[in-house]
Amino acid sequence: MRSFTLRGLTLWLPEAALKGNLERALSSGRYENHEADALLLHLRPGDRMLDLGAGLGFICALAAGVLGEDAVMGVEAGPETVKLARRNLAANGFPGVKVLKGAVVGDGTGEVEFGQRPAFWASARKGPEGWPENAEVIRVPARPIGKLLAKFAPTAISCDIEGGELEVLTLPLPGVRLVVVETHPQVYGPEGVQRITGAMLAQGFAAAEGAKKDTLVFLRG
Repeated sequence: MRSFTLRGLTLWLPEAALKGNLERALSSGRYENHEADALLLHLRPGDRMLDLGAGLGFICALAAGVLGEDAVMGVEAGPETVKLARRNLAANGFPGVKVLKGAVVGDGTGEVEFGQRPAFWASARKGPEGWPENAEVIRVPARPIGKLLAKFAPTAISCDIEGGELEVLTLPLPGVRLVVVETHPQVYGPEGVQRITGAMLAQGFAAAEGAKKDTLVFLRG
């Protein structure tokens, strides 16, 4: 196992998971830095944050440090990544943050197919161009966004689900005032980004400070 320290948090992951640019991002502090900056800028006492695509648990831990562990919940599709997230949260003093196993979907029940890659952070559901390269197709629980919202009642959402945001964030988001999303135009093109933005604006959100590159930030209320 290797460890990296970001913003006072220590993240552990196996050597085998250090694929592509991940090691450089972790070593330099660039890992999920745009999302982290935006959340720290906009989260406020009393918020409840739902992290869609929890990964290593970094964003969940960062939010728990601001809001408390009872006010944060994550969802992660990769079975081994779920274990890593839970381990990292406990190691950083947030064992009470719940991380659900499953793929966030717009609608549906039961299980869905998920492409698990050796580079866990690039794992995804099947996109317009097919499965991610080198993906092992597995089945994981479907986690419809409507049920997640009803169960946890978040006021803030952080979303990084490798293209799945086009299906999820174009649906109603009752009770949510803040959305921080990493978009993936390489999956659905600029038209998909425009659809997400249009759906946000139609629900009364406005573009907010903190947007950088492919990370968009929306506020309402």
